[in-house]
Amino acid sequence: MDIRPIKTEQDYNSALSRIEELWGVKKDTPEGDELDLIVTLVESYEMKHYPIAPPDPIDAIKFRMEQMGMTSADMVQYLGSQSRVSEILNRKRHLTLNMIKSLYKGLKIPAEILLA
Repeated sequence: MDIRPIKTEQDYNSALSRIEELWGVKKDTPEGDELDLIVTLVESYEMKHYPIAPPDPIDAIKFRMEQMGMTSADMVQYLGSQSRVSEILNRKRHLTLNMIKSLYKGLKIPAEILLA
């Protein structure tokens, strides 16, 4: 087991190849431990070199609506009137703090996403 920090794109690609080779090994074996270590190194490298931006708040709301089979009429209880819902979903009005609290409590959309 030759595990080193991932410093270059070549190191990264080699680590991904090794993960493929080890995929499916049993836990608590030398190979399983190696897989755990390499995956941790790859995650760290990816967080630094390929960060994922948080989702747009309106996109997050629309995604949750789709997940839950909700319509804009269902959003009135969280955002106010039907016209207010339309303005929010069409990006013509910003979310207020009360709307953010309501969406967080009612739809479990993380506040850090809604505040972005």
